[in-house]
Amino acid sequence: MTHTDPADTFLSAKQLAARYDVPLATVYRWQHHGTGPLAHKIGRHLRYRLDHVIAWEDTQADDRLADATA
Repeated sequence: MTHTDPADTFLSAKQLAARYDVPLATVYRWQHHGTGPLAHKIGRHLRYRLDHVIAWEDTQADDRLADATA
């Protein structure tokens, strides 16, 4: 069994939208406002490193936890 390094795995904007079950427009809005996972522009396309996506997910969970305990 081989394990792929998340740093070597990239998601497209469409795959990211599917991961969160949100419209593609939401992913583009996150990029425009700088509120979503860190994106890399490759040519005309946005790509998201899986390890950055996971780190962003963790910060979202941390933020909600902090809000709940405040």
